[in-house]
Amino acid sequence: MEWWYTFRDWFLGLGAAYNVNPFIFGGIYIGAIPFFFASLYWIVKNIKDKKSILVPTLLTGFFFISAYLYLIIVGQHIPVWVYLFIGVMIAYGVYSTIKKIKAKLNSNK
Repeated sequence: MEWWYTFRDWFLGLGAAYNVNPFIFGGIYIGAIPFFFASLYWIVKNIKDKKSILVPTLLTGFFFISAYLYLIIVGQHIPVWVYLFIGVMIAYGVYSTIKKIKAKLNSNK
């Protein structure tokens, strides 16, 4: 079980090194999930009802990147590779979300 304490100390040490509280980051990350899916549902519903999807799309994007926004705004001395990783994660998230919306729309026809 010593590996757990080593991992925990390393992980929590990252927060101190980059001025980011890992518990706040994790709380935002986990806390945004239900809001992300609710806004995703709102997009699909508005598409079906032929209503504007601007607001639910903006909210979906915000909830998807909210934890990363915290990291970018609060973090200090973050390595460049982290920003690149965040960019890849966001690009994949956009791709995946579009696929989910299309699949949901196609399954309800």
